Amino acid sequence: MKHLVGMVMVIVTMVGCAGPRKVEMRPLHAPTGTAEAVSRQLEQGNQLLLKQDWAGARDAYLTTIQTEQSLAEAHYNLALALEKLGEKAEARKHYVAAANLAPGNKVIWDAPPLRKYDSELTLGKKSWMDANPK
Repeated sequence: MKHLVGMVMVIVTMVGCAGPRKVEMRPLHAPTGTAEAVSRQLEQGNQLLLKQDWAGARDAYLTTIQTEQSLAEAHYNLALALEKLGEKAEARKHYVAAANLAPGNKVIWDAPPLRKYDSELTLGKKSWMDANPK
């Protein structure tokens, strides 16, 4: 009987630990060398995102992108806000834009929100320009 209770406890513990983990939302900061005004705007969006003001963060990130369209971190952070607002299709566009703008950014490429679209976007495949494709 003790053996059976022990086995049940182990199974319950394993099942409980195997459930989906909550992914912590971490907005990205502007890289070194980014214009001060752009960095401030991005940080304003980050603060709003952390306060769960999704619409305010979205607006701040859109303003940032209007100023600096090639800032991958702004696109990524905007995608986070859009996803929270339920705008999945628009979020997807910005996840892809961020990945395209920052091919070496491991945080962007390995982020769980971006990985959701991996099968559709073939993000796991190397670039056609890579000398050693998969």
